[in-house]
Amino acid sequence: MRLLPRLDDPVVLSRDAVRAREEVAPRKVAAFEWHAADGPPPPEAFDGVDCVIHLAGESVADGRWNDAKKKRIRESRIAGTRHLVEGIARLQKKPRALVSASAVGYYGSRGDQVLTESASPGDDFLADVCIGWEEEAAKARDLGVRVVSVRVGIVLGSGGGALAKMLTPFRLGLGGRLGSGHQWMPWIHIDDLVGIILHSCQNESVSGPVNGTAPNPVTNREFTKTLGCVLKRPTIFPMPGFMLRLAIGEFGDVLLTSQRAIPEAAQKSGYQFEYPDLEGALREILKR
Repeated sequence: MRLLPRLDDPVVLSRDAVRAREEVAPRKVAAFEWHAADGPPPPEAFDGVDCVIHLAGESVADGRWNDAKKKRIRESRIAGTRHLVEGIARLQKKPRALVSASAVGYYGSRGDQVLTESASPGDDFLADVCIGWEEEAAKARDLGVRVVSVRVGIVLGSGGGALAKMLTPFRLGLGGRLGSGHQWMPWIHIDDLVGIILHSCQNESVSGPVNGTAPNPVTNREFTKTLGCVLKRPTIFPMPGFMLRLAIGEFGDVLLTSQRAIPEAAQKSGYQFEYPDLEGALREILKR
């Protein structure tokens, strides 16, 4: 595994500062409490901070979508980012860079179209959220801060996330493609996502949108076959689209969207992927 560059003296903003300190142990960090949707963060949290990494946002995958859930998804990202930038505006000494999360949901569902960072946005709910999210982050440019919006794909890692939700049925031999299986999955190994974020912090040439995805996206059918192969399990139980929607509601449509996103900006700026291919990424994660 590649050793990722470290950020010196990190400061954490969290809804639960005590828990945040415990989760990054044994390394001691300063942690401050901040509820992103309520207002700007405490100014003392920014003392000596050179780069701000903003990842806060209501999970889109946990819980069935309803009006209240969608409002939390929107407000946690758009209002939260607005409040963060308002906090930066009040600082006498501002950070050099803001690296803010966004998502490949920016593009909507685009079939087989190859999506670089210059592609136009979609017109569905998540695309609208991402547009507002990035617009709020971009306002920091008026303060003299370099802004990067990392459009995060499907993050694969151990101990949680998308892969953890898939493993049980696949290990039981009950895995299969979702819908037609033709939809593209813009996956990324968590180490490479962290690498892109740190690369964006430390490289002055990186600015604007950056696709946080591996250079070799795969279709859902290919993903299913590869995961089954790595686990040595059959993948013969497809989940029809209508059953997926019945089971989990509107979020089922998100799992059927197709985003063939490639990380053109990251690669052009010199980032080298540790896990460019899906099979190698899955084998490394499952080995853990």
